[in-house]
Order: sequence, then C-alpha cells, then structure tokens
Amino acid sequence: MRDINDDLRKEPFNDEMKHIAYGFATLLKSIVETIDRFGLKARHLRKHRRSVARFYDALSQCNYQTELATGYRRRFEKYQNRLFTFLGYDGIPWNNNNAEHAIKAFVRLRNVIGRNSTAKGMRDYLVLLSVAETCKFKGLNFLSFLRSGEMDMQAFANSLPWRR
Repeated sequence: MRDINDDLRKEPFNDEMKHIAYGFATLLKSIVETIDRFGLKARHLRKHRRSVARFYDALSQCNYQTELATGYRRRFEKYQNRLFTFLGYDGIPWNNNNAEHAIKAFVRLRNVIGRNSTAKGMRDYLVLLSVAETCKFKGLNFLSFLRSGEMDMQAFANSLPWRR
C-alpha cells in the first residue's frame, strides 16, 4: 500500500493507478475492519477470500496502458499466492510491521560497525538481538532475564511475582 500511495503522489493523474489503488484499498479496508472487530482469527478472515478473488479477476481483465499500472498488475499476480496467505491462519498479522521493527536494531548495528565484524560475532549479536526483541515483545526486562541465568523465557516470566 505504501508503494501504491507513493506512486500515486508521483503520478496523480494516472487513472489506471487510481483504479488499482481504489480496488486494493477497498479490499484491504474490509479485511482490516474484520481484524479490528474479531482479531486475527482465520474463521472470520476466510470470508474475504471471495473478495480477493474478485480483486484479482478485475485486475486481470483490465488492459492497462501505462507502464506503472502494468507493473503493479504483474507485481500483484506474482505474489498472488502469498499476499493474502494470512486469511487462512490464526494469529498471522496482515502487515510486516513487526518484522520491520525487529530488524531496525540489526540495521543500526550494521551501520555502526560496517565491515569490521566477523561471522561469529554477527551470529552472537543476532542471538542476543532475538532474545532482546522477544523480551520486549513479551514485556520482560532483557537485562533481568540475562541476569537470572534462566534459559527458558516462559519459566522466567512465570517466576515473576507480578506475572502470576
């Protein structure tokens, strides 16, 4: 959606892109409304599969003239089998915000150390980063977890008096 919005800002008079953007936004809006109402439950999200199929049918029936719209149609068709996978599974987010957030710390480190790291050092850092991000996600203090000596994060969380 971000790419579509950026391209629409660059080409505000491209009616073909407006058509694609409107169709995709309408589809996504109804899916997000369902998620807001029922959460990431597959039994509620599956009903959107028909809407997804209609979106792709409409997309394939259009004969786009602009390079931008044709490129988006190809892009949607390329990822058709993966873009809406979350509709069939419980607890799978519809966006990649969590993944983008988790990788930011790694990118910051890479920018600081550049090429001065070894493969082993990078693996060790990624393990610590994974533990730190999991602690943050679970609402646990990373340093307290490390200092506890506990190897099981769930056992550590259960041992906290305010978590019982």
